Parts: sequence; structure tokens; C-alpha cells
Amino acid sequence: MIPWRIKHWVKLAFRSDYRDLCASRAELARIKSAPRYTPLVSEILGSRLQIVDGASFCASYHEIFEREIYAFRPASDAPLIIDGGANVGVSVLYFKKHYPKSRIVAFEADPTVFSVLEANLHKAGHGDVQLINKALWKEDTVLEFCIEGADAGRIPREDDRRQPKKIRVPTVRLRQYLTDPVDLLKLDIEGAETEVLLDCADLLKNVSSLFVEYHSFLHEEQRLDVVFQLLRTAGFRIYVQTVTCPSQPFIKISDHLGMDLQLNIFGTREA
Repeated sequence: MIPWRIKHWVKLAFRSDYRDLCASRAELARIKSAPRYTPLVSEILGSRLQIVDGASFCASYHEIFEREIYAFRPASDAPLIIDGGANVGVSVLYFKKHYPKSRIVAFEADPTVFSVLEANLHKAGHGDVQLINKALWKEDTVLEFCIEGADAGRIPREDDRRQPKKIRVPTVRLRQYLTDPVDLLKLDIEGAETEVLLDCADLLKNVSSLFVEYHSFLHEEQRLDVVFQLLRTAGFRIYVQTVTCPSQPFIKISDHLGMDLQLNIFGTREA
């Protein structure tokens, strides 16, 4: 039997894809080892990429580039994609890699993260992406917004009232962007998803593929049934993946940033 180390060095010498994989793993380990909320720079996605938090970036990279949870079959080579909660742009860079002619509208509420998003897409040469520095909500207004520093900024919940890091941000209704056919709608908006979906329920018929990250908060009524009913009424077939959930809910309800359950919900349409 050939020792693992010899196989490793042979593949390093003769396979460029293996060298790229090893380099990516090493770079991810470097990023993940950085203290939380430490600004970093990497070229792991092919261009100079600013990162606001290593741990959240690695989680996004795993879901988006390794598991490819946003992969879909567009009806044309220039699909319309709406990205609600674009953060530093990992999802947009994935879309542009796999659907280079895609038309993308990307929303990010946190002004600091938004500036990083702008810089990352500029460096990658994606100046055609429409970037909107507003939070998606059920009305056009201005609301308080909790700054988390990574990927969990949100419109405050009841338990967030004493959160010191708050600013005011403009909000915008999603429904005005759903009047034309949308190939993919992605919503990762940290608890605002149910209200936003309720506000544009009658226009979800124009969406071919839908992704929603559902957030359940401690001490608040769960509204998962509302989301499912909305999607069923709009004609979607639903698939669900668990992101976070207490390991022993009968014994102890654990939470992360006040959330006791996160789910990835996929809405598809039968061919």
C-alpha cells in the first residue's frame, strides 16, 4: 500500500486541481483561526476580497461554494437574481461565477458591510450588479438596525432593545422588484423574512426558485407555518435543511444571538 504522504506529494506535483484544493483548505484554516470580527484580506475567490469576520465567512464559503446551496437551473443565460442580505458578496461572487451574464439586485443594510460589498465586487469586475444599501422590510421607511459586525445585523427584536450597537437605516419593500419574472429570490435577512414575504405574497408567483433562511427567536411566537402556507399558496414545493437547532430540545433550548432555530427553506416549481 502506498503511504498517504507519497500520494499527497505525487498529486501536488502532477494535479493542479489538487494543489488548488490544498491551497484553499490552508487559506480557510488561516481565515477561520483569526479572532472574531477581525478584518482580513484574501484571494481565495480569485480577486482581492475583504472579509469582516473570518468565522462567518468560512460558514458562508462552505454553504455557498462547497455545498452550492444556491445552484439552480435558469431559464436563460441572463437570469434575474435578487439577493436579499448580500453581506460582503460571497453569494454574488458565486452567482457571477456560475451565471456570468446574470442580472443581480443585491441588498445589504449595514453601511459598513455594504462598503466592503461594493469594494469586493469592484475588485472582481462586477460593476453591473445593482447594489442597494437598504434593509428589506414591509414598508419604505427608516428603522433602527442592530449592528452585529458580521452576518447577523438585523431590525431589532424585543430582546434587542438594550443592544448598544444600533443605527438607523432606510428600508425598502421587496414587492416593487417582483413585478417581472425572477429566476431566483434569495432572502437571508435575519428575522425580517416573514413580514417581507407577507407583504409581497401576491407577487411570489413571478419567482421561479426561492431560498429563505428562516429565523426563530426565543420568547417570540414561531411563524414557520405562516412561511410554509405562503409558499404553498404561491405554488412552491418546499424542501428544508437545518442550519442550527438545539441538540436536546426537551432538555435545554440553546440559542445563538437570540435565535433558537435556523432553517434553509427552498421553494421549487415542478417542471
